[in-house]
Amino acid sequence: MVNADNNLYNEFLEIVEDLIYTPEFRKLDECSHHYGVSRMQHCINVAYYSFVVCKKLKLDYVAAARAGLLHDLFYYDWQGSGLGVAKHAFLHSSIALENAEQLTELSPLERDIIKNHMWLCGKMWPRHRESYIVSVADKVCAVWEAGYGVKRKVACVMAE
Repeated sequence: MVNADNNLYNEFLEIVEDLIYTPEFRKLDECSHHYGVSRMQHCINVAYYSFVVCKKLKLDYVAAARAGLLHDLFYYDWQGSGLGVAKHAFLHSSIALENAEQLTELSPLERDIIKNHMWLCGKMWPRHRESYIVSVADKVCAVWEAGYGVKRKVACVMAE
């Protein structure tokens, strides 16, 4: 997971610090997301790895970091929402975009990243390379977080 020991973390933090300390973003720490990882931690993971990849590829790493941080800015428990996985996957990016627009001014690129990070489930395809990078980072982080959660649960069972 992302923490202060990672290379480039201070530069990343400078880019997102006006967002990361807001009550709206911090509230995501109360939302479970992937197997015991909070939605806040998931968003930080996605934003950081998107930032690193975009920086290496000389793309807009600032937009990738900021939009990556806000890509799942919604507060409902999607597993208990009654929406089902498919409907949630289709709808939550629009909800996150609305919430992000209330929190900060977004560039067209940042809007595209947030709105289309679930492009495989929707009608719209991303228009920018940064959008695809954030989308892939989202999926990679979700898989890693699921493995992390399973590992923690197994460790707890083994300790009993």
